[in-house]
Amino acid sequence: MAEPGRPADPGPHLSHIDEVGRARMVDVSAKAVTAREATARGRVSMRPETLAQIVDGRVPKGDVLATARLAGIMAAKRTHDLIPLCHPLPLTAIEVQLTPDEHGPAIAIEATVRTMAQTGVEMEALTAVSVAALTVYDMCKAVERSMRIGEIRLVAKSGGRSGDYRAE
Repeated sequence: MAEPGRPADPGPHLSHIDEVGRARMVDVSAKAVTAREATARGRVSMRPETLAQIVDGRVPKGDVLATARLAGIMAAKRTHDLIPLCHPLPLTAIEVQLTPDEHGPAIAIEATVRTMAQTGVEMEALTAVSVAALTVYDMCKAVERSMRIGEIRLVAKSGGRSGDYRAE
């Protein structure tokens, strides 16, 4: 039983929670600066006609793929402004790819982010994919409002104390 004013023991230690249960930014000052990389993926599913308009450059708002790629890059750079407990990081590379998938039909999105820092870039890669997907939706919503954004996930990360991760 927790004492008055203190939450019950949450179990395993959560690094973003202090000793009295308040959210906090993790202190990474004792961590080594290492090369870190993360890759995330997601999809925007749509009707074949919408995908054809994107591929053919017939969407009234302009070049959907180029705009979404730029939006993803910009979003990765601003992750610390969007996610309250993320550290601002010196990003050394951001790659965002949008690939039409006629069998989906969908736009597959992949973002890879790199840094030399004391903490990882998983959130930056996930943010890049998310904002690129939202940009595809925004640019195409006049053509199709039933598009679905989904399957956003971390697929790989390397560097740092926790080591490498690859999704199955």
